[in-house]
Amino acid sequence: MNNLKANILVIEDEKSMREVLRILLEEEDYRVTSVTNGLEGIEALKKELFDLIITDIKMPKADGFEVLSMAKEISPASLVIMITAFGTTEAAIDAMKQGAYDYINKPFKIDEIRLIVNKALEKKKLSEEVSFLREKVLTSFRLENIIGKSARMQELFRLIPRVAQSNSTVLITGESGTGKELVSAALHNLSLRKDRNFLTINCATFPEGLLESELFGHMKGAFTGAVYNKAGLCEAADGGSIFLDEIGEMPLSLQAKLLRVLENGTFRRVGGTSDITVDIRIIAATNKDMATAVSTGTFREDLFYRLNVVPINIPPLRDRKEDIPLLIEHFLNKFSANSKAFSHDAMRALINYPWKGNVRELENLIERILLLSDQESISLDDIPQEILTADYPATNLPDIGDEGINLEKIIEEIEKDYLVTALEKGKGIKTEAARLLGLSFRSFRHRLQKYNIK
Repeated sequence: MNNLKANILVIEDEKSMREVLRILLEEEDYRVTSVTNGLEGIEALKKELFDLIITDIKMPKADGFEVLSMAKEISPASLVIMITAFGTTEAAIDAMKQGAYDYINKPFKIDEIRLIVNKALEKKKLSEEVSFLREKVLTSFRLENIIGKSARMQELFRLIPRVAQSNSTVLITGESGTGKELVSAALHNLSLRKDRNFLTINCATFPEGLLESELFGHMKGAFTGAVYNKAGLCEAADGGSIFLDEIGEMPLSLQAKLLRVLENGTFRRVGGTSDITVDIRIIAATNKDMATAVSTGTFREDLFYRLNVVPINIPPLRDRKEDIPLLIEHFLNKFSANSKAFSHDAMRALINYPWKGNVRELENLIERILLLSDQESISLDDIPQEILTADYPATNLPDIGDEGINLEKIIEEIEKDYLVTALEKGKGIKTEAARLLGLSFRSFRHRLQKYNIK
């Protein structure tokens, strides 16, 4: 937004005052709409989007408080400046408490109007830029609601679209709460089957007999309670995809039937005598060690190899700590309309926590914090004690996996964290912060410049 495009609504019942404001603002190259009372102003808000609203407080039909209330409801991004006569300043201050940006006293000076309007529009522009950058950061490191900037997540983002275009069976592995269902949904939504059904079932939540009926359907009279023929998920998903969560919990007797579907696309309903042929893509997921399940005989080896055509492993949250701030930002936007931020100490506490429940646990915690905190900034006082007093592993450093690690980057992150913490403990005094870290002032200052810490 720039001055040439800024759109301003002026609501003032006094004609001379209204005209003065209109002429002044148009001379500043703003687009101006002027109306004579609050009711007309509210109607204008319903028809057009305004960057700024300048409204008198005392007006016929609808006063400035009603305009402010409706503006917050109809156009929450619009800033509101109240005009108040001498003696009603308290009312204007009350309006600011209710969400107005500022107020102007009558009689006012031309330069005063210019200054307040320019500041208001600059604030709106800055707010829009911050929102844009936040969204840009999030969208740069996300895919189908899967969020992360770590090397392993970026590798996942490159892999998913490629795999989605094929019909290959996929086996997603990872701990509970890492987002396996989100990955399965992304695989379907980015595939050529996206316009057909995507059905999901958790194999651990059904007893054996019921799971078979849910997957393959049944014929009337096949068992007690089977009072009509029923199609299963495999039929309903014909042409689309099925997500089999917790596939490691599937009984051996059903594993043979699923293997047949994978091999030739056919199955029989429970109690049925004829084959049904379908075209479905199967995406499976588990938090089990499938190699161990195969070796102990609880999972068929041939089925494992048919499912594991394209293996996708989702790393636990503790192994991608650099993604935690991004996820927190995402959940803050999801659960709260008001912009909130975490203090450095609060953020570090969440980054260092081991997150056994992974992303799901983090999401639940952010929702809980926002529900219980009424502060604009989230501090350590808002973090539950079980997080602050958790038993941490001997080291919070990431494990060295098969793909390796970026040691230099990890060391830089540790160094930056200590620099910021020392500044906070030293109350912003650089010489004190340098002393706390055992550094010379020159060396400390060099490190601040290196990491652009201000």
